[in-house]
Amino acid sequence: MTTATAVKVDVPPAPATTPGVPGVPGIVRRRLATLENWLDPYSWLVTAVVTVIAGILRFQGLTSAKGYVFDEVYYPTDAWDMLQHGVEWDERTNGPAYVVHPPLGKWLIALGEKAFGNNELGWRFPVAVAGTLMVLVLIRVAYRLFRSVLLAGTAGLLLTLDGFQLVLSRTSLLDIFLGLFVLLSFAALVLDRDHYRRRLLRNLEDGRTARIIPWWLLTAGALFGLACGVKWSGLFFLPFFGALAVLWRVQARRSAGQPARFQIDDLAWGALSVALTLVFYLATWTGWFVTNTGWFRHYRQDSGLSEPPILGALLNLAHYHQKAYEFHSGLTSPHGSQSWPWQWLLLGRPVNFYWPGATGCGAPSCARQILLLGTPLLWWSFLPALVALVWFGIARRDWRAWAILIPVAGGLLPWFYYAVKDGRTMFSFYALPALPFLILAVTYVLGAIMSGPPGSDRRTLGIAAAGLYMAAIAICFFYFHPIFVGQVITYEGWSQRMWLGNRWI
Repeated sequence: MTTATAVKVDVPPAPATTPGVPGVPGIVRRRLATLENWLDPYSWLVTAVVTVIAGILRFQGLTSAKGYVFDEVYYPTDAWDMLQHGVEWDERTNGPAYVVHPPLGKWLIALGEKAFGNNELGWRFPVAVAGTLMVLVLIRVAYRLFRSVLLAGTAGLLLTLDGFQLVLSRTSLLDIFLGLFVLLSFAALVLDRDHYRRRLLRNLEDGRTARIIPWWLLTAGALFGLACGVKWSGLFFLPFFGALAVLWRVQARRSAGQPARFQIDDLAWGALSVALTLVFYLATWTGWFVTNTGWFRHYRQDSGLSEPPILGALLNLAHYHQKAYEFHSGLTSPHGSQSWPWQWLLLGRPVNFYWPGATGCGAPSCARQILLLGTPLLWWSFLPALVALVWFGIARRDWRAWAILIPVAGGLLPWFYYAVKDGRTMFSFYALPALPFLILAVTYVLGAIMSGPPGSDRRTLGIAAAGLYMAAIAICFFYFHPIFVGQVITYEGWSQRMWLGNRWI
């Protein structure tokens, strides 16, 4: 394997038996042999370099925007109250506060506040860590999918140079934590696919029928519970990830020459993974359970109903969830920065996070803004990349295409449903959990463009085109960088960056 290996989109050849293993297709052994390359030092060197670049961009000037930025007025204050009281607190009433998001994201913010104080560094440090970790995890996932150091580094650089992810990595909201845990859940599923195929081959080689314990599938369930413990919208991914896990098992058995059908073990282990999701989700509410002061903590007792130990607390929490869901479903109040899902990938309506007064730019009129805007050239590549990916998934039967497309659907399609059904208020940052998979779609297409016999004109032109594309993304990112980080610039310079006019203002 070389560092310039591009995406392979070949149609699997007809099965051939492996010597010494009757009935085991050789394609299984060939695919499994590639798993031994995960310790490749070059891949880890690229991972380290790109992650350091991402960290520098996310931590540099992290506290330059003073005070609360956009919804920082909610989550850092809740986090600080949780440090004092164990639950969100309303200082005006000196009692519990009613909030509609689970606690984990706020507990993570509270870790920063515990370490650095109730200030900009304290509440933004954890999100910068999470944003940087997303880059690291994406590089490793891309390396596993594409078996190319070049493409893994490309995926990491694209996420590093995206203004949308950069802004959310520097602002203390919950979405960056949700995106990280969703991506970690997907990474665990990919590792589960590898693990299942390795164990299946070993069973066939040894002539055994030993049960395959899917440790990584269970890990994915636990991580998914943490994702839902940040925001309920993580649940959107559950049926999509579940479909991937089952599909990959069926495909593995087909590749091994076994009956390609759903098995009872698939259901049993899947149910256990979902049970772990629930357990880890409930664990994120530990502060609410143990303090006895949280909102609706003793709803049944206060309503004259029986409240038995444990079950009563769970029923009270269920009531809390019901009321929070009603709030979310009825949230239709207009907002100046709201947008619809069909606008998100087109950057139809970015969110203004920060607009203080500004002077000192060397011009009569200055501007300073933090605008939640994806790097335009990158985001406008997403839709063409998705169309191309559908083609590869159908025409070339490449499992990696569907491994990318299905999470994209999980991150975006449910919002279309709620937009049509309820017309609820939505913002573009709801798309953050789908972003890593959109990046992978672009990376896949770049790999396909660069594929071809070594030294061929097609390969040379493809590499040149991909290089020009990456250079254009970098130039575009640094051009918009001042409005990603709230740098003081001239008003004229700010106006020139409003490419879509009033839609971005």
